[in-house]
Amino acid sequence: QVQLVESGGGLVQAGGSLRLSCAFSGSIFSIHAMGWYRQVIENQRELVAGITYDDITNYADSVKGRFTIAKDNAKNTLYLQMNSLQPEDTGVYYCRADVLYGRGTEPYWGKGTPVTVSS
Repeated sequence: QVQLVESGGGLVQAGGSLRLSCAFSGSIFSIHAMGWYRQVIENQRELVAGITYDDITNYADSVKGRFTIAKDNAKNTLYLQMNSLQPEDTGVYYCRADVLYGRGTEPYWGKGTPVTVSS
């Protein structure tokens, strides 16, 4: 199992920046990929940024050039640097880890951290 704890959310004005952190622990050597997801509507989470075990990254079109995902394996922490924030970036941000399980993967989620961008 993997435990995930997010932090760093808050209230920021449009154009500002925030850095989210996700501390991970447990069976970390079984993590295949990690990502940040945003939830605006209940039970609907969209991928914002992802990173694989070998540091291949991908981003939602809406955040390309503004957000950067990074992983510090020495600190067991995943980051999301968010710059030039806009009101549409508002939501609860969740950290997710895809952990190897059998021939596939199993998702683990943190409890989320809220981000509010005011205009």
